[in-house]
Amino acid sequence: MNKAELIAAAAQRADLSKKDTELALNAAIDVIMEALSRGEKVQLVGFGAFEVKERSERIGRNPRTKEEIRIPASRAAMFKPGKALKDMVGG
Repeated sequence: MNKAELIAAAAQRADLSKKDTELALNAAIDVIMEALSRGEKVQLVGFGAFEVKERSERIGRNPRTKEEIRIPASRAAMFKPGKALKDMVGG
């Protein structure tokens, strides 16, 4: 499912126009992204949590040359599914 299909399905389920649903979805995504950029956790009970994890510096290996390279520390956005989502997907 792509973004347009998600908007159409949500609009139908919520009995809203696609335009209003797109505005709401874009606003929600923007708020989540801004919160993550500030290092905050966004938790949606039953669905899951978005958070930023710190990755420490480590040594990697170039698969072509087998040469060791230094991979710098970084931050990465992560999603951890909630129990309801796990149960629904897992059967």
